[in-house]
Amino acid sequence: MTKVALQKAEERELDLVEISPNAKPPVVKIIDYGKFIYEQQKKDKEQKKKQHVTVLKEIRLHPNTDTHDLDFKAKHAIGFIEDGNKVKVSVIFKGRELAYKEHGKKLLEKFIEKLTDVAKIEYPIKFEGRAMHTILNSIKGNKK
Repeated sequence: MTKVALQKAEERELDLVEISPNAKPPVVKIIDYGKFIYEQQKKDKEQKKKQHVTVLKEIRLHPNTDTHDLDFKAKHAIGFIEDGNKVKVSVIFKGRELAYKEHGKKLLEKFIEKLTDVAKIEYPIKFEGRAMHTILNSIKGNKK
């Protein structure tokens, strides 16, 4: 069988390519291998274009961040979310600020409240090390 297939491929000046080696009997095709590889790469490239990789953007705040700065950073977060990215909002504590963790939590809650119409909480507020953070994602899911 293999010899017959190889002879037919040589007569047509094409290649004998094994498509499914695990099948019984193995599946082979008589094709131009170079053209086959080129079309396969083209398909892979096209599929890659349609994929969207979610990026995690981070916005950092401090417990004493002013309301104007909070509004400004909230606008940036809305832009990130509308672009299809996730947003990690962190409140970083330095030195004695650690004694006022409740200020950081209130700040995060205020920030989340500003984004309620475009984002939902994916990861609840958590305190780790010297930072308190949460992750927000789009309500609609990723657009791209």
